[in-house]
Amino acid sequence: MTMLDEEIDDSADAIAVGRRIRALRAARGIKLSELAAQVGRAPSQLSMIENGHREPRLSMLRAIARALEVSPDELLAGEELDPRSELEISLEREMRSPRFRELGLEPFRIPKGMPDEALQAILRLTGEIDRLRDERQATPEEARRANLELRRLMRAQDNYFPELEETARDLLATIDHPGGPLTQRAAGDIAAHLGITLHYVPDLPQTTRSVVDLRHGRLYLPNRVSTDPRGPMLQALASRILGHTAPTSYPDFLRQRVEQNYLVGALLIPEQKAVGALREAKERRAISIEDLRDAYSVSYETAAHRFTNLATWHLDIRVHFLKVHESGTITKAYENDDVNFPTDRIGSIEGQLCCRRWTSRAVFDVDDRFNPYFQYTDTGGGTFWCTARVEHSSQGAHSVSVGVRFDDTRWFVGRDTQNRGVSRHADEVCCRRPPEELEQRWRDGAWPNVATPRTLLATLPTGAFPGVDTTDVYEFLEQHAPIA
Repeated sequence: MTMLDEEIDDSADAIAVGRRIRALRAARGIKLSELAAQVGRAPSQLSMIENGHREPRLSMLRAIARALEVSPDELLAGEELDPRSELEISLEREMRSPRFRELGLEPFRIPKGMPDEALQAILRLTGEIDRLRDERQATPEEARRANLELRRLMRAQDNYFPELEETARDLLATIDHPGGPLTQRAAGDIAAHLGITLHYVPDLPQTTRSVVDLRHGRLYLPNRVSTDPRGPMLQALASRILGHTAPTSYPDFLRQRVEQNYLVGALLIPEQKAVGALREAKERRAISIEDLRDAYSVSYETAAHRFTNLATWHLDIRVHFLKVHESGTITKAYENDDVNFPTDRIGSIEGQLCCRRWTSRAVFDVDDRFNPYFQYTDTGGGTFWCTARVEHSSQGAHSVSVGVRFDDTRWFVGRDTQNRGVSRHADEVCCRRPPEELEQRWRDGAWPNVATPRTLLATLPTGAFPGVDTTDVYEFLEQHAPIA
């Protein structure tokens, strides 16, 4: 079946067809008026077709093909006739795009005498404009909206994603994993199954945790000592397992990160045996994030995240999760237990200041960092119990906490704590403003020099992979690529 048996194929657009007709006509020395007479149309109508301003009917396309002594399919061929035609077609497409008019530019006729170099320069400029526009799309407000939409999805699914659990189960079964903690050797088996070799290097780009050479099937990891090398390895492999492509927007980038983190958690803490252990702990009223962490040799944050995946779906326990920087800024949040976290005007939690009386802030004032910190907090929406720990990273100290409503506290270790707090962060008088007497005394007598976090005034990192210096990555790959 030829392309003429149906409608014109999408790839054979009017611009390309018109340019091909013009090139074939010129090659045969036929004037526009002569071709128009042969097909029974006015020269102006044929000119509209050649310039791509009008899509010819199939009957007209057949008549033109006969006059030019070619088959109709040749007018619809996918390849361009010559480099010049390719340049002109590309520029025509750019000029007809909405973004071209947004710049206040009107389309113009491309003269025959315009040098190829001029066409190439214009196309390079339009490409650079598109690149800059894409980089600036991830504004702070867009990031907050993306976080908000993603959190709504997570809440609607109780932070449980069956398809990712199934992917983890299938992959673990492929390497004959027995279901307990995932060892480093097992993580290496996953890489081997995917056809990826591991390479530890001293010069990994500073803005990356790992780099995958897709062309040669090589995963580069830092050779410096890590407390858990499985994390960066599985993070990189997760993208390959899930078939991720370069993100086209910040929401896409954020969704991919969430899917990667979820799959890594499901591999490190396999669902079936973890659920069995948690159910048994619930029967004993001894659920502990620390026990989950120790049983699977993962970080407290990974164990806390994984607990939120399994708690509601398998244990019928609604939970909330917070990660708070030592400055008091909330960096990660999840809840399906109706806890009232502070939000901005669009409902985003990330980036807001956590109440200083909440467990996630109170834990920073506790000297004992060996044992977990437990606290009950009374709020306008009820009483909540939380367990929290402080962990350190290159970005500073963060607290990680998991909490439940008072009625569900009976299932957890630490429910007998005497630590209590009262949080009214939904009210202006809670901790966002100092006590009235103190404020009156010092309002006009203080001038603090703020230590503004650099991320407060900066826009989000740019590029397809925000925060990654792609030049460093490409130079790194060029240096380490195997010699053909």
